[in-house]
Amino acid sequence: MALTGRTALLAALGSLPVGIMAPSWTGMLAVNAPLSLAILCDYALAAPVRSLQFTRSGDTTVRLGDRAEVQLSVVNPSRRRLRAHLRDAWPPSSWLPGTEPAASRHELTVPPGERRRLSTVLRPTRRGDRRAEQVTVRSYGPLGLAARQGSHRVPWTVRVLPPFTSRKHLPSRLARLRELDGRTSALTRGEGTEFDSLRAYVPGDDVRSIDWRATARQSSVAVRTWRPERDRHVLVVLDSGRTSAGRVGDVPRLDAAMDATLLLTTLAARAGDRVDLLAYSRRVRARVQGRAAGEILPAMVDALAPLEPELVETDARGLVAAALAHAPRRSLIVLLASLDAAPVEEGLLPVLPQLTQLTQRHTVLLAAVSDPHVADMAGARGTVDAIYEAAAGAEAEAQRRRTADQLRRYGVVVVDAPPDTLAPVLADAYLALKAAGRL
Repeated sequence: MALTGRTALLAALGSLPVGIMAPSWTGMLAVNAPLSLAILCDYALAAPVRSLQFTRSGDTTVRLGDRAEVQLSVVNPSRRRLRAHLRDAWPPSSWLPGTEPAASRHELTVPPGERRRLSTVLRPTRRGDRRAEQVTVRSYGPLGLAARQGSHRVPWTVRVLPPFTSRKHLPSRLARLRELDGRTSALTRGEGTEFDSLRAYVPGDDVRSIDWRATARQSSVAVRTWRPERDRHVLVVLDSGRTSAGRVGDVPRLDAAMDATLLLTTLAARAGDRVDLLAYSRRVRARVQGRAAGEILPAMVDALAPLEPELVETDARGLVAAALAHAPRRSLIVLLASLDAAPVEEGLLPVLPQLTQLTQRHTVLLAAVSDPHVADMAGARGTVDAIYEAAAGAEAEAQRRRTADQLRRYGVVVVDAPPDTLAPVLADAYLALKAAGRL
């Protein structure tokens, strides 16, 4: 029995711990018999907690930064009116810091045999699955002097999806893609490897595009237009090992890589290419394969949502082997990994025979998240500490350039950009490869 209000005060005066029977309880009953009787009656009239019935409904997915609403239905099958305080327990990351008590606690009154519905609003602060822990109910008597308390497990899961903040860059990249594909008017037609159509020559066209046979059959000069090849295969490989856990600003490297993956996936799907995903550390941790264009983005988002970095060193040999196994024909393999000297020199470079095989058979693009703070350090001046920071920053930048140059010598296209620009820069690199007919 939980004691409340004046009963708690009397218990404290009588040296009786709240909710615990003690030898002095009998003496208190003798002195305060009317009050004790009122407490016992109040406890007896409180609605039982164990017989309550709960069901959930509402949102099962939400993007990081948005709000989700989960409804909890409470049925009171007893003959007593339920007057209760209820706590709907979720993990702490289900709310913004400092808002959990107000968001998870409810007061309700349910007459006998009736149902009430409560809404809990979640504002998750991390990706992944948020699972409801339990529902705790404290049922009070009519006088509010005593209460019954108990807990019920009412499972529900809300999957928190990546926010896809780079979506804002999609319209401009789609416009560029339409120019490459020849669907908009432009003086410079997109280069490609598939013949598209014939049209009349306009000043500025490449004379090498003139179709002399078609020109001979008509009174005007005809030029050939090209479009990038469709139905190419793009394999995105996410390194989810130790280095992906590093934070650049407030964003983990893995989250920036996910955002770039979503923009590239959407763009490639609109271009008619097939996109697959592979997340790897020392094993395959997530895979999306063989999805149609209309299904690929939801599948990618769902697969990436629960993915967290593993604090282990990535098995570079296994990563390259997995990429080769998932790319049976010529593909664009986009590897989102670290460009720091130590992981590349100790991981990728020792498997150069496999990497050479990879670059001979496929087009390989490595995209890495750079830290803008390093560039700020390299430009620091004015104090002795600033000079040392500048030397450290310059050395770090020089190491990244040397590592990138080593990879380029083996035919790898390298993209190195801060987290807020990695997604659009990677999309531009994909469009450049598309325009050059390298896919």
